[in-house]
Amino acid sequence: MPREITAFSNPLIKYVRDLRDKRHRRAAGQFLAEGLRILTEARETGRLPRTLFYAAASANHPLVHTLSMDVEEAGGESIQTTPDILSKLSGKDNPQAVVGVFDEFAATLEDLDRSRSGIWLVAERLRDPGNLGTILRTGDAVGAGGLILIGESVDPFSVEAVRASMGALFTIPVVKTEWTPFHDWLRSGPGQLVGLSLDTDTDYRSASYAAPTFLLTGNEAQGMPPEMAEACDTLVKIPMLGKADSLNAAVATAVMAYEVLAQSSG
Repeated sequence: MPREITAFSNPLIKYVRDLRDKRHRRAAGQFLAEGLRILTEARETGRLPRTLFYAAASANHPLVHTLSMDVEEAGGESIQTTPDILSKLSGKDNPQAVVGVFDEFAATLEDLDRSRSGIWLVAERLRDPGNLGTILRTGDAVGAGGLILIGESVDPFSVEAVRASMGALFTIPVVKTEWTPFHDWLRSGPGQLVGLSLDTDTDYRSASYAAPTFLLTGNEAQGMPPEMAEACDTLVKIPMLGKADSLNAAVATAVMAYEVLAQSSG
């Protein structure tokens, strides 16, 4: 039976609100996800929140009711609360109908099965949570095997990244690692490393891609370091016909991913 919390001073409310902070989130090993769509996506992949918050007005929504029942059956807790408290938890003036507290989950390179997909996404020092979320959504759309984050990248469990992923965080494995372990792992089996670069004359549409293809996107501001570019099997560029010299990292990744998908389907 769901319990009710209506006081801002409740210790659980403070704990959950603090999960918006990176240090508290890391110490707790938990993160926030908000919105019925995202929590439903998580449920369909077998992941349920430890704690589910929802407003009384949403209690009779079929999906909210199902989530609440599943959370309690799995040993979690469902809590009915007020829109004002949901707003405090989510940090938004117009909060979503539900907010969930999930245990963080992590994949390693050894967990990945490169035969699972012909497309893999690799991002080096990705800093923007919106870009990370969008790249995850692209990965989900093209059936990518996973996203590998190289170096000091944005936290995939930040509220902003989770929100931008629209549930793809739960469907695409995410691995955080460094360049040398990734390169060693990649070269221990099949895999073509394709880098997006401005320092090449090879148009991305004229290159040939061999599965599994690992698409490497560099840092938003600095691009990829020279040693990474040299380690790529192929460097390709996306033509720029206007005055801008490059595309947004997430957009460029999407363009490339669909070209690889088109070649593999053609």
